[in-house]
Amino acid sequence: MEIGTKIRASLGEKEADILFTNARIVDVFSGEIIPGDIAVAGGYISGFGPYPAKKIINLKGKYMAPGFIDAHVHIESSMACVTEFVRSILPHGTTSVIADPHEIANVLGKAGIDYMLQSSENQPMDIYFSLPSCVPATDMETAGAKLSAEDLLPFMKNERIVALAEMMNFPGVIFRNQDVLAKIENSIIHRKPVDGHAPGLSGKELFAYIAAGISSDHECTAVAEAKEKLSAGMHIMIREGTAARNLKDLLPLINEKNFHRIMWCTDDRHPHDLLGKGHIDSMVREAVRYGLDPVTAIRMATINPAAYFGLHHKGAVAPGRQADLLIFSDISDPVVEQVYSKGIPAAENETINDGITKPAPVPVASSMKVAAGSIDLAIPAISGRLMAIEIIPDQIITRKYLTGTKVENGMAVSDISRDILKIAVIERHKGSGNIGKGFVKGFNLKKGAIASSVAHDSHNIIVVGINDEEMKAAVDAVMKMSGGIAAVSDCNICGALSLPIAGLMSNETVEAIDRQMEKLLSAARYLGSSLSDPYMALSFLALPVIPELKITDKGLVDVGQFSIIPLFV
Repeated sequence: MEIGTKIRASLGEKEADILFTNARIVDVFSGEIIPGDIAVAGGYISGFGPYPAKKIINLKGKYMAPGFIDAHVHIESSMACVTEFVRSILPHGTTSVIADPHEIANVLGKAGIDYMLQSSENQPMDIYFSLPSCVPATDMETAGAKLSAEDLLPFMKNERIVALAEMMNFPGVIFRNQDVLAKIENSIIHRKPVDGHAPGLSGKELFAYIAAGISSDHECTAVAEAKEKLSAGMHIMIREGTAARNLKDLLPLINEKNFHRIMWCTDDRHPHDLLGKGHIDSMVREAVRYGLDPVTAIRMATINPAAYFGLHHKGAVAPGRQADLLIFSDISDPVVEQVYSKGIPAAENETINDGITKPAPVPVASSMKVAAGSIDLAIPAISGRLMAIEIIPDQIITRKYLTGTKVENGMAVSDISRDILKIAVIERHKGSGNIGKGFVKGFNLKKGAIASSVAHDSHNIIVVGINDEEMKAAVDAVMKMSGGIAAVSDCNICGALSLPIAGLMSNETVEAIDRQMEKLLSAARYLGSSLSDPYMALSFLALPVIPELKITDKGLVDVGQFSIIPLFV
């Protein structure tokens, strides 16, 4: 809306589209709840009090709050295309997200970023992006692309690019890698914040990381860590995803003196959590249940991320702000009943409204390039001791686990009795034939194998199983789907989800994806897994920037040493 028209609407010289009366307005500036009326014209809030309006809606004392903002999310982790992701979160009150297309960029490079930008146009909510800073995250894996500072620079001019995304390569910052520093400098020049990703970083290394210009972190798992980062000047994003759940542990951090530097984010959520729990709304409710002041919880979901990312037209119920509005009945249990996006009724009672159009799908090329006949999973036994990855349930960090080697015919094999299973990562972008091989503890499979083309961050094919034959059958199933997730037993498929968009996403509805994932989870339980979501756990075992031990197509990675290490000791 043109500025002059906004002024006329605020003066009451132009008839409002809607006048909401008898509302309890959540004032995110003062922290108060104020009774009043709100006028909306042309998708923006005009003012408070009586206004001439085409339509009057009596809220009868219900609460009105700004639309929620997810400060950091990977849409690809929902395994849904952008349109279906929107249709799953908008009814829960999320009217804006800051999405990091890091996953698809690691597969398709600049074409992946372009795909996400195009797919997010004309959606019934606002999708902003932070530019992937680490493609690839390290040189200890093979990604589908490499994005330099020069490659990213043209994207900085896009108004929907609002930040440089999580700088996972903290050694690159500390040791002053020139391309890493150029990415940070370009972002600062374009007045866009630089998001961090520095689990466990402390002391002088943390200070150096922040001094480079990095201003947020979403990887804190303990209050002490978050306090140190907060005191050193960082904004803290508290994450509650599917694999990593940090909300409960970090709630004691929040107080009336520091809450304005803290935001909510989901990072990675699978369909069963989006459908079963919701989105940012679920974090607000959970925080309130644990004792956080409801208005504070809402401020952390609205004005805080809006201010941090420079979205000054969002985040508040105030004149000149976009009319992204939520209506609910109980401030102590804020279940979103109605959602307005840009002043248009978008959803009601957790259902997107009829008439909300779906943008046409954007085509994307196949991304599976595994060399035929190249899959050799055998591991000659070099020693009687080996270093295995130990999973920590509901966390993406892992531990080192020194254990004995089970040997058959001179080969190191899975030891089901001790829950030591073979794991492998198969390069799928270049057809190089690279295969990283190792062992993992924590899946508890008694039969079969599971495999996935979702393997953060380079998204090669990752597989775990009781023997080579089962593992090969699972990998073969993934390749035949042009990417996806598969579970096999006796080399027969017992669960599968096709993800033809870069091996990461489906064009099906979130509900359909969830049904297939439920079958996969049932299959994993049938195979013996005791993890709540073994596929999410599997997907993070290839992430070489999260401690302690991970595996890529190049081998076993000691994250502390930031180097490839031998499997056998």
